[in-house]
Amino acid sequence: MTLSVRARRMVAGAATAGLLAGGGALAAAGTATAAPAPTVSSASVSGHHDHNDRCTWKKGHWEKKWVKGHWEKRWQSDHRHDHKDKHSHHTSHKGHWKNVYVPGHWDTHWVKGHWSCHHK
Repeated sequence: MTLSVRARRMVAGAATAGLLAGGGALAAAGTATAAPAPTVSSASVSGHHDHNDRCTWKKGHWEKKWVKGHWEKRWQSDHRHDHKDKHSHHTSHKGHWKNVYVPGHWDTHWVKGHWSCHHK
């Protein structure tokens, strides 16, 4: 037998209403039994450490750092006057790149503030 569309809709609606009512009753029963929750004893959490007890805030600061010797390419300008130019008081913009060895030296750089966490 084939049910009419109207009958199928009524059956589906009743099933949905029953599921909603049953779910609401089940949720109410679940909250009622969960209300008197037992307290956690301190012995069960004695092995647990809070993250805050091992993390400290390090403020931002300047720090010295050793920079080893290295080669740098630097612009060497020619500080000659071009006497053939009408404006002889201007210096020439001519120059060239030159490789220069920079010996090792101490330099300072900024270290941003950060959290420092250690395992205990």
